[in-house]
Amino acid sequence: MSVNPIPDGYHSITPYLILDRAAEAIDFYTKAFGATERMRMPMEDGRVGHAEIQIGSSCLMLADEFESMGALSPKSVGGSPAMMHLYVEDADAVMENAVAAGATVVRPIEDQFYGDRLGMIEDPFGYRWSIATHIEDISPEEMEARAKEAGKDGGN
Repeated sequence: MSVNPIPDGYHSITPYLILDRAAEAIDFYTKAFGATERMRMPMEDGRVGHAEIQIGSSCLMLADEFESMGALSPKSVGGSPAMMHLYVEDADAVMENAVAAGATVVRPIEDQFYGDRLGMIEDPFGYRWSIATHIEDISPEEMEARAKEAGKDGGN
């Protein structure tokens, strides 16, 4: 019997977030993005050693901080250079849910020159999420023309 080198239900790349208050983050992602918890490994001290949630078709792994292993959250290091990009069917509704669940709007939702309706939030744990719905297929030539036009006014 052969073993699948990429387990069923996973993609080649799976984001792994280190958080301050991972259990609260799971609750937030459930409220904000409709996540479902796949599994959780609690530690004796109450921290989450490892957890997995499902958002849409993707798995997201997460855990509490473990300073001794160099696993620190954005709050501990002054922000995160990484950002999540989440495609959904209704970006406006998901943005609204995220804000109601405690997120802060970083960039209001708007139609973008490249064919997405997109906005950005920062979750209560320091990670930024672009939330988008693809609304228009655009040829590379049209996208280039639109990018030049958008660049004239510094806009989208």
